[in-house]
Amino acid sequence: MSTESVVVEARSLTKVYADLRRGEFVALDDLSFSASAGEVFGLLGPNGAGKTTALRILSTVLQPTSGSACVNGFDCVTQPSMVRHHIGFMSANTAVYDRMTAWEMVEYFGRLYGMEDDRLHDRMESLFDRLQMQAIRDLLGAKMSTGMKQKVSIARAIVHDPPVLIFDEATSGLDVLVARALLDTVAELRDQGKCIVFSTHIMREAERLCDRVAIMHRGKILAEGSVAGMLAEHQGADLEDVFFSLIQDQDQEPVAS
Repeated sequence: MSTESVVVEARSLTKVYADLRRGEFVALDDLSFSASAGEVFGLLGPNGAGKTTALRILSTVLQPTSGSACVNGFDCVTQPSMVRHHIGFMSANTAVYDRMTAWEMVEYFGRLYGMEDDRLHDRMESLFDRLQMQAIRDLLGAKMSTGMKQKVSIARAIVHDPPVLIFDEATSGLDVLVARALLDTVAELRDQGKCIVFSTHIMREAERLCDRVAIMHRGKILAEGSVAGMLAEHQGADLEDVFFSLIQDQDQEPVAS
């Protein structure tokens, strides 16, 4: 991976929360990784591993306790506005407004990004064609199926054509057909040269989609590399074998007091 193509970089990210019952809770523990243009970088881990915390720092929603993160050359802490203009974010919890149509929602977010009307509407027509959304452009959010809502969420995340896309457990709760369509869209965006950070706990998704993966647990990266490289290094039949072996090994280690 050429350092010239690195678009997302996290260095020694640590996030500590105060917990009245347990004392300090370390959500991220000295986390470092990078992702490049034209690749899907997967953050894999069980619930509570720290994936969402890391992605919220990258998307400027959270600030790290220590460490740094940059997106497209902009610092996530000191230049949050610039970072937000260079990313698109989508999660399983991305809301679709009941009283707005598909067209109105995507248009609203395009204007939030400061897009001029002519450019915005040309971009929207292209997206609605590509994502097969023309039939729902005037449909209210309240009347949309889950699959329709996911298309709207994708469109609003990429309407400003950002170089970096962050997908946080985006297929969680979707049926097989809708999830497959979403993964196909992610692959297409990768082929367009986007840098994509994709978190999931579904190993088959990662095997199918990701160019490189990092397996997380307890806020740390246990292993990182290509899927083929991970299978060879850890002698696993598939990524799920490697994942469970690494998690189990760490769970058996004593937690430092």
